[in-house]
Amino acid sequence: MNVLSKLKPSPKLKLLLPGLDILAILAWGILLCKYWVTGQLKLLIHPNYNLLVFATGILLIILGGVKTWLWIQTLRQKGNNGETVQHISIFPPGWGSCLLIVAAIAGLTIPPIIFDSQVALQRGVSDSLPITQRETQSFNVNVKPEERSLIDWIRTLNAYPEPDAYQGQKADVTGFVVHSPLLPEDYILLTRFIISCCAVDAYPVGLPVKLERDRSNYPPDTWLRIEGEMMTETLAIDTQTMQETPTQKRQLVLSANTITTIPTPDDPYGYSN
Repeated sequence: MNVLSKLKPSPKLKLLLPGLDILAILAWGILLCKYWVTGQLKLLIHPNYNLLVFATGILLIILGGVKTWLWIQTLRQKGNNGETVQHISIFPPGWGSCLLIVAAIAGLTIPPIIFDSQVALQRGVSDSLPITQRETQSFNVNVKPEERSLIDWIRTLNAYPEPDAYQGQKADVTGFVVHSPLLPEDYILLTRFIISCCAVDAYPVGLPVKLERDRSNYPPDTWLRIEGEMMTETLAIDTQTMQETPTQKRQLVLSANTITTIPTPDDPYGYSN
């Protein structure tokens, strides 16, 4: 035992400490179920794991109920003098459970935050998917260009990056605005985040959009629906890496014809398989 664990609580407190453990278990079970019921789970993890998280929440609630019943039975035993099993702990008795309870309460009261343009720039937004993703090879060539989502376009470009192959093709895509300091003032990056497993590993992908006027009319983080045509432009930036290039390079960009501001969608992320 460490020094902190030698601070023995009183017998009465020993009887109450299991209640903190039970409360932590129940709080986390309720939190996971709350994320499922409210639909906020899709902001935190890949949909493939939703059922697993929901089942875990139910199991925690059941476990909390069983432990509550056992705890009550223990409290009713007159012969119990408050003896509990001692174990090695980093924190004093009850502290670990309190931290879990505080974290669960924070999750219940503070909604998940959707990643914004600042996070996209920090994580290196580009028009390519990580090479470790199997999705880079996956796109449906039978889908009409104007029916492709922003992520579908990114997957298509990853599979066949020649910009002239898409010259004049129609596009109708949605995403949020990112102002890249490396692009001209009449360009924005229309961006989406893709989740592989959970929000921690979410990565941004974006498509350069050429505007008819200055991008100051479209502040960062604004969600837009843009209809237009694909075209080839020569830029001094490699949109695959979002790094400046020694010489100008041909890039595929979307020339915007119609731009509509839309509310933030309920499901703002894309997901890899």
